[in-house]
Amino acid sequence: MNRAMTLRVVLASLALFLVLGSAARADSCDGLTVRLIRGTGAALAGRSGSLVVFRAADADRMSLDCVAPRRLLFRSDLRQPPAAFFVLIGFAARTLTGAPAEAVETLARRLHQDSLLTGAPQLGEVGGAVLRCDPGDRPDGFGVGSLCRLAADRPARRRSHGRSSGLSRAAGPG
Repeated sequence: MNRAMTLRVVLASLALFLVLGSAARADSCDGLTVRLIRGTGAALAGRSGSLVVFRAADADRMSLDCVAPRRLLFRSDLRQPPAAFFVLIGFAARTLTGAPAEAVETLARRLHQDSLLTGAPQLGEVGGAVLRCDPGDRPDGFGVGSLCRLAADRPARRRSHGRSSGLSRAAGPG
């Protein structure tokens, strides 16, 4: 009887731990969603699991993936999106990573232009925000629009590389 009681207590504790752990993850994603809404002016369009979709006047799509590492995706149907598209990326970066909005906005503009010139995705980092802009609005780089992804730089990565640009050693200027 003592073993059965111990087993029940262990199983109940494990179940409680799992429930509380998933609730904490959901709360932290919900909290980030609220902060993004306040920091960018976007509206919540929907949520499915770890994916949160926003309505933003300055992007045709803005979404947050709460699975670690958390990342935001910004898509425009235009090859040359308006300035407000890059401002939105800056505000979102400030909310997600604490990076200066203006610095991220400038980086996003440069990476976007460089991706159009080279036809290849461009990667950069500023103030703890890592940004990748593709030459098209599809993940494979094709399409007529624009696509940028934003994530927080991992502290271990920043220390080990020691570069402020975030570009690989193989990446040349351009």
